[in-house]
Amino acid sequence: MLTRLGLALGLSACGGPQGPVTGTASLRIVAEPDNAVVEVDERYVGTAHVLTVRPHTLPAGIHRITVRSPGYFPHDLEVDLPPGETMVQISLRPEPAP
Repeated sequence: MLTRLGLALGLSACGGPQGPVTGTASLRIVAEPDNAVVEVDERYVGTAHVLTVRPHTLPAGIHRITVRSPGYFPHDLEVDLPPGETMVQISLRPEPAP
């Protein structure tokens, strides 16, 4: 019995599943063009120009970011934001001229 208890305690300390990330993340977006619109989890949070200067605060964890601007292909990405500030740099790709 003591051996099983020791084994169970040893395995639980070996990096098993961790709990959810907690804390506040701060997302700074630097994008070209800087008038690009930024959405996080399908909600408008501002333009890249504003988010370069004043980061958006949100819970740490996984978030979907979409950056779009007329005349450019939209860019989607999923990021796992840790607590603290994270900077994302994106250059949107221009759509071909008609």
